[in-house]
Amino acid sequence: MKRFLLIFFSTISMVWAEKPNPAQHLQPSVFAVTMVMIHDVVNPPAAARFYSYCLLGAQEFVSRNDSKIPSPTRLARDFKKPDLSSVQSYDYALAATYCILETGRLILPSGYMLEEDQKKLVEKWLAEGQPQPTIDAAIDAAQVMAKHVLAYALTDRYNQLSTRLRYRPVKGEGYWYPTPPGYIEAIEPHWKTIRPFMMDSCSQFAPKRPVTFSRDSSSNFYKLAYEVYQKGKTLNTDHRFIASYWDCNPFAINTSGHMMIGFKKISPGGHWMNITSIATTQAKLSFNRSVFVLALTAMTLHDAFISCWDEKYRSNRIRPETYIQQQIDKTWQPLLQTPPFPEYTSGHSVISTAVSEVLTYLLGDRFAFTDTTEVIFDLPTRSFQSFRQAAEEAAISRLYGGIHYRDAIEQGQEQGKAIGLFVIAKVKKAGVKSF
Repeated sequence: MKRFLLIFFSTISMVWAEKPNPAQHLQPSVFAVTMVMIHDVVNPPAAARFYSYCLLGAQEFVSRNDSKIPSPTRLARDFKKPDLSSVQSYDYALAATYCILETGRLILPSGYMLEEDQKKLVEKWLAEGQPQPTIDAAIDAAQVMAKHVLAYALTDRYNQLSTRLRYRPVKGEGYWYPTPPGYIEAIEPHWKTIRPFMMDSCSQFAPKRPVTFSRDSSSNFYKLAYEVYQKGKTLNTDHRFIASYWDCNPFAINTSGHMMIGFKKISPGGHWMNITSIATTQAKLSFNRSVFVLALTAMTLHDAFISCWDEKYRSNRIRPETYIQQQIDKTWQPLLQTPPFPEYTSGHSVISTAVSEVLTYLLGDRFAFTDTTEVIFDLPTRSFQSFRQAAEEAAISRLYGGIHYRDAIEQGQEQGKAIGLFVIAKVKKAGVKSF
């Protein structure tokens, strides 16, 4: 009898050990969304918006099955609980994973590309032994949830952006206008009108006013510009690599004679979404917690971009490239291509600091990790001792790249930290403690 029980429990243990881990399909699903956005050359603020909606339904599925994970209704403004009464019993982890791809399919410009990823996901589930009826029920639930999320997304004023007057650069000294080589029009000048998920308003975390513009060589503004100029002329190998590593410019253009060649890259938010995926996998978080961390990262990015873009088009400050060529050295070129929007504050500084604060709260202030995000762009991996260290490097990389003044970086970090602490207070109130 004892021998029988031993064999029985050993067999059960083997079955439990072999049970598929739903989290193994989470990171690839988020990355599939990333790849479509790279294909579509989605701009940084819009990318954060798409990530948020793609993960919103997944978080709702998880919260319905785990009391420790708050529903998006407790964090996202105006989000209402979807009615899933029409759906039969379903596996919530399968539904949550499929919902990421289904929402992306519906909301992204080239969302149809995710149909192949959905097909492959179903094939993997079948290979793992998931019954077809279980898969079908999960897909049905995911489709209902995705439609609910899409209806919610349609109320955030995104579709009204195209109806607004075309943006024209402000005339006068000290203001931004398009830069070479593409002279691309201003990106998302009305982004402040988009509904935030957690912030009260776009201006809730408005930074200090930027240093006043001046052409006087003894002025503080001239000194800021001269620092960028000097740094650009004395960059060492490490600084060049750091600038390139955090470039994350979806608008990159290379010129060859009269020909312009565009290079598709990951967005700044996409880089941090991948870091979050790496961290949740390394920390061996449960599927439920991983979904929540990813969803919260996305919403933090979204709100941080709204806050940053509100300031960019309020101060409308001239880029270093323009000022330095006018006032210091007409032959000077920044290491990185100047992005097509005003300078103050630094977007990298705002969003990186905000997300690093949230991840630090959830996963710890000494969470060492190796970032593999840029490998697909032929850059090596890079290791960090903490999220804050990575955010610090992302911020200063913009000075090395010659595209931001120091005050835009430092005030951007202050702005981002305030947003991050605000998000942390929200999740604390919702009952979420560090993992």
